[in-house]
Amino acid sequence: MDQTLTFDLGLIRRYDQSGPRYTSYPTAVEFHAGFGEAEYRRACDRSNAAGRPLSLYIHIPFCDTVCFYCACNKIATKDRSRAQPYLERVYRELAMQSALFGAERTVEQLHCGGGTPTFISRDQMRELMGYTQHHFRLAADEVGEYAIEIDPREADARTVALLRHLGFNRMSLGVQDLEPVVQQAVNRIQTEQETLAVLEAARAEGFRSISVDLIYGLPFQTVDGFVRTLQRVVAFAPDRLSVFNYAHLPQRFMPQRRINEADLPSSHTKLDILKTTGELLADAGYVYIGMDHFARPDDELAVAQRGGGLYRNFQGYSTHADCDLIGIGMTSIGKIDNSYSQNRRTLDEYCRDIDAGRLPVFKGIELSRDDEIRRDVITRLICDFALDVSAVERTWGIEFADYFSDDLPKLAPMQEDGLLVLDERQIRVLPKGRLLIRNICMAFDAYRAAADGPTGFSKVI
Repeated sequence: MDQTLTFDLGLIRRYDQSGPRYTSYPTAVEFHAGFGEAEYRRACDRSNAAGRPLSLYIHIPFCDTVCFYCACNKIATKDRSRAQPYLERVYRELAMQSALFGAERTVEQLHCGGGTPTFISRDQMRELMGYTQHHFRLAADEVGEYAIEIDPREADARTVALLRHLGFNRMSLGVQDLEPVVQQAVNRIQTEQETLAVLEAARAEGFRSISVDLIYGLPFQTVDGFVRTLQRVVAFAPDRLSVFNYAHLPQRFMPQRRINEADLPSSHTKLDILKTTGELLADAGYVYIGMDHFARPDDELAVAQRGGGLYRNFQGYSTHADCDLIGIGMTSIGKIDNSYSQNRRTLDEYCRDIDAGRLPVFKGIELSRDDEIRRDVITRLICDFALDVSAVERTWGIEFADYFSDDLPKLAPMQEDGLLVLDERQIRVLPKGRLLIRNICMAFDAYRAAADGPTGFSKVI
């Protein structure tokens, strides 16, 4: 599989509209209050009948300080004592959730995110993983994909050693930018030495994959400054990099109101940063996986993509496509059988439901057959940059051209612009179209068509 990337400034400017990131289809915008605990339990029954492996996402919402760019679900506090009452509810939710699934079901994937998971103490982390392993059967280390998000300011070599001992074998390091003027503007002061110390400790302890997160579009960023950050990060030789576009939406995310909009780079500068990033990472030997993600050619994501086994969920790209995902903690999202569900968004609401013995599911959606067909098409496009038309027809018993007769014409101008090749046998996304994969996927999104275009989403570039 060709995993190269071509940057066409004219095309990017023409297609740079808002659109979903497709961590799910239908997207979370379509979740509704008509899906609650009863519907979730029925989905669990169907899941048990199917017997798929399981995936766990555990949300730790606390952060010691707030990063002004952040759009995550978090609670900024200096009070570390707030963690234990929350963890007590998480343990009770683990017990309630495990009772819904057969004891023979194996967890093959676990992701601990936030917030800042290492906000909690080492003893609390031991306790959390102890309860998780008590209630769920985790696959062996060589099979399981067990990841944790790390703020290098909240970890050291002892913490890393403990995390590996507890079973974590993958790590994502938040860096964002190493330039002091940018760090000051977004309230995230983090030295290169802090980052490197955690990364080297992870290597020494045998973590199998280390990813670094960067953001472009932050205040005072320039092409030269971002290149300096990239060069320093590439020298660390991480297995993966995620280079995210900062979406400035202060009306939705309160911390962003502390960013001076006049300090943000122009759209022209952002595009120059993105173009330079793609070129620098390609020269360093990384391939473009898609949706802001780059990886070394021998990384498991790159290998899975070439073999057609890549998958995408709320934690990003994954190699475990067949798992049912259980969301644990406030705001967590799960995918059970043909449904998505989300837990309560506020700490008080989440704790109130757990204390009452209720699962904290407050909204979700059960997928129709049409949803499942379109999800399959979008997933394959966003993971493989290709779609085998005959495989879709065999799987779903449809005539592809007839079923998508209203959607395929939307691809015609994209084919004329050299974003893709479309014929009776396949859709193949070309190197020019890979940065614009969200636009291509939107052609098959029935909800965006019904809404007369994408609303409430970030720009695709």
